[in-house]
Amino acid sequence: MENSNNLIRLNPLDNVLVARREIAKGEQVVISGKELMISQHIDLGFKLAVVKISAGEKIFKYGIPIGSASKDILPGEIVHIHNLQSDYSQTYTIENQNEYEGK
Repeated sequence: MENSNNLIRLNPLDNVLVARREIAKGEQVVISGKELMISQHIDLGFKLAVVKISAGEKIFKYGIPIGSASKDILPGEIVHIHNLQSDYSQTYTIENQNEYEGK
C-alpha cells in the first residue's frame, strides 16, 4: 500500500489512487517517485488515475476490477461515473424490489 499526505493506493495492483484530502487543480503530488500534476479539483475520497487508463481497460481498486474506462483517462484525472462504467449487471431494480423486500 502506498501512502502520502495526499493520496493512498489501497493495493499494489491498483491503477487509481484515493484522495485523503481535497486536492486543488494544478497541485503537484509525487507518486512512486514521479511528480504528477493534478488536472482538476479532487474532493476527499475521490479516485484519480495514477497511469493512463485506455478506453475499455479495467480499473482496479482494492486489487480488484471495479469497472472499465468508458474513455481514455490520463494520469491525474478523476475516475468517476463520467469515465467509468460498471462491468457488472445491476442486481437491484424497481422491478425486483418486492423480491428483495420479501413480498
